[in-house]
Amino acid sequence: MGPLKLSPTIEDYLGIIFVLERDGEPIVGARLAELLDVSPPTVTNTLKRMVRDGLISMDEHKCIHLTQEGMKGARSVMRRHMLTEWMLVRMLSWSRVHAEAHDIEHAISDDVAAALQEQLSSPELCPHGNPFPGFEETVSDWVPLTEIQSGEQVIIRRIHEMAEENRDLLSFLEQKRVMPGHQGVIEEVLPFNQTITLCVDKQSVSLGFATARYIFVERVG
Repeated sequence: MGPLKLSPTIEDYLGIIFVLERDGEPIVGARLAELLDVSPPTVTNTLKRMVRDGLISMDEHKCIHLTQEGMKGARSVMRRHMLTEWMLVRMLSWSRVHAEAHDIEHAISDDVAAALQEQLSSPELCPHGNPFPGFEETVSDWVPLTEIQSGEQVIIRRIHEMAEENRDLLSFLEQKRVMPGHQGVIEEVLPFNQTITLCVDKQSVSLGFATARYIFVERVG
């Protein structure tokens, strides 16, 4: 029997489960329903098929874990997605490539993915700074913007996958130059209303903690 052919829906589930498991977050059906914007019964039925096909397992607390086969499928779709983003960023704005890549990634063959990887010189990060599978250590020293104090200088390194799902947010961040590689300084942190003011390229931008926690930076100096 050959390798299991995964549908786009199953690959979407595997990608999200991969990110949550990588980040050490508990993975339960209700969380997947929220992230995938589908009903809990739909998630339950899909998860049953994934258990049947040996892609995931569930522990006694109903938490979900990728099996070896599921991890293989998840790493494949994540890699294809990120390679597609790099292909598209040559033609489209930075804020658009995630959504567009999501529509293309499922059709990318292994041969095309291998060709892209060679042409792109085997990148370790996607255009938003998230690590390709196997390169998680590359981003391990970067911290969320919420951990930075007023007056500190930073280099923006990564916009987390969960923030990538919000196209309006990505467009806003691109407009304000809150993008990997740009340097900035924290002007103000206001815990009482949960906002951080960041100055990037001589313009100030205020971000709520809910957004700032998904922006990872490297301290300067």
